[in-house]
Amino acid sequence: MTASVALPDAARADVETLWDYHDMHHAVQSADVGIGLGSHDLGVATCAADLYRQGIFPLIVFTGANAPTTVSRFPRGEAVHYREHAMECGVPAEAILIETKATNTGQNIEHTRELLAERGIKVRSAVLMSRPYQQRRAYATCKKLWPEIEIICASLPMALDDYMKSIGDPDRVINMLVGDTQRITEYAKRGYAIEQPFPSDVRSAYERLVQLGYTSRLI
Repeated sequence: MTASVALPDAARADVETLWDYHDMHHAVQSADVGIGLGSHDLGVATCAADLYRQGIFPLIVFTGANAPTTVSRFPRGEAVHYREHAMECGVPAEAILIETKATNTGQNIEHTRELLAERGIKVRSAVLMSRPYQQRRAYATCKKLWPEIEIICASLPMALDDYMKSIGDPDRVINMLVGDTQRITEYAKRGYAIEQPFPSDVRSAYERLVQLGYTSRLI
């Protein structure tokens, strides 16, 4: 599917449904640590820097190696580039830890937990920062692997159209959004994440987008 410059009218309503579904609508509050999940979206690092400057958490962990979708954008690794960007946004180096081996969300959580434990840092609560449409999957994964902590999900606050423009490739975003929606149910079945509600309107929107050909990120 060829990349376009705007969200296609035929897909808009269904994309909006999935976009809202993946937003956990959490109220951000103070936490022991902020965890930025690696991806192609540098907005995760911007979100972390903004919340750090607001005093939401005293420490940031950026986690992520590379994936096929990020290696050209972040050749030194997602976490490394996130750290550099956060420092450019005013976060001091000593307030950032990086985890550079994780290649999926489960490893993001597991390796971050191990890194903090090795440093003797006790965590009771965390702000989990991700792409806007990754929030629900990140939450479900973290609750499976690190159930004892309080998890608050956050992303850079942006309207759907503004986010599409910031990435510059709506087709890519829609494909990723559809893929994350599939993973909500599939990963719960496989034991990678806890189950999440999956309303009928979300299921229908997902199925229609698949029928339109947004299938490149399906398992």
